[in-house]
Amino acid sequence: MTVDQIGTGARHPTVRLVAGVRALLAEHAGTAVWTMNPSDLVEQLPELATAMNELSGVQLQMLREADRHQVGDPLGFANTAGWWATTTRMTKSAARRQVVLAERLDDSAHEPTTAALVSGAVTVDQAAVILDATDALPTQLVEANLRREAEQHLVALAAHHDPGELKILGRRILDVIAPEVAEEHERKVLEREEQNAAATASFTMHHDGHGSMLGRFKVPVLAGEMLAKHLNAIAAPKHQAASGSLGERVSRPLRLGQAFTEYIETRAASAVPHAGGIAATVVVTMTMNDLLGGDKSATLDTGEAISASEARRLACEAGIIPAVLGTKSQVLDLGRKTRFHTEPQRIALALRDGGCVERHCDWPPSMCHAHHPVPWSKGGDTSIKNGMLLCPRHHSLAHDDRYQLKAAKNGKVTFSRRT
Repeated sequence: MTVDQIGTGARHPTVRLVAGVRALLAEHAGTAVWTMNPSDLVEQLPELATAMNELSGVQLQMLREADRHQVGDPLGFANTAGWWATTTRMTKSAARRQVVLAERLDDSAHEPTTAALVSGAVTVDQAAVILDATDALPTQLVEANLRREAEQHLVALAAHHDPGELKILGRRILDVIAPEVAEEHERKVLEREEQNAAATASFTMHHDGHGSMLGRFKVPVLAGEMLAKHLNAIAAPKHQAASGSLGERVSRPLRLGQAFTEYIETRAASAVPHAGGIAATVVVTMTMNDLLGGDKSATLDTGEAISASEARRLACEAGIIPAVLGTKSQVLDLGRKTRFHTEPQRIALALRDGGCVERHCDWPPSMCHAHHPVPWSKGGDTSIKNGMLLCPRHHSLAHDDRYQLKAAKNGKVTFSRRT
């Protein structure tokens, strides 16, 4: 049957479309494509790709209607995805993804992406990426008009980027259309992730019965970066050559395993903290305003980001080095580890405080951090007077903006949630 032979009594224009496409393909069957010249191939292949995008858009619209009418029910299928998988001979997971995508595209909020797909401007994979990026925008910060602007911007970018590149751009779309909103969103996300990471940190290890210990651990990203920096330094060829351990070339996991063993047997054993704390040399870059109390995130020299509140907490006890920037991103000051309480000062604090000074806490001095009541970043000196012992949990609360520290005359402190 040819296109001209298609009757006018078709029930719906889409039925005629499907019949027309099938008729044209039937007419084309047996045509020798190898007779096409290169210029036609260059011109027609993109046209065919666009047409396939358009047909995919129509197919998803039809699939959405099929799901709405539950066309698989009379045939005994549990759902539309099961019917679609059997009909098309695709996997159930692939069919389910198509049904879900069809439902998402049916949402009027995603009209820009739907229109782009039906017109052939984006592929199905690009459409899915755009929807994922816009749906991931925080509803409490991004209003509907801004969300639509973000989606339109990603649709425009789809003309020049594949789905993988588009996914990366989608993660930072707020930086383009609303930088101030992006900063607030990133701050909240980082603080939430850090709180969850601290609460869910874990470590397990056991004998394998063959002379080794096996283990798993989950730690916050900053602690992981500290460990990685130490192990990479030990595993570096220059270090191995200097220590006489550079031998046959081995895989990176084995080199890091050997480095971890050396770290435990030498570095860690000889650097056990006298009064708790974590020692590291990681550079945290942030502005002076944020060090003094701002909200923008700080950046580690490894490329990872941490919240400003987390950086201020670590600046009180851990061996991080803050690179403080001015308004033009020029380094104003590079902190030094001399701000930490010395061993004699820690002994004096232990004798005076007897452990964590929180009223109900019984952690001993050896497990506490030395906290600056007047922050070092705000001019507080490193002295016994400007020092108190806090256990790791209460030290975190002292640097958590959600809590307020109140000191009593007897030297004890309490924490209360701000309202």
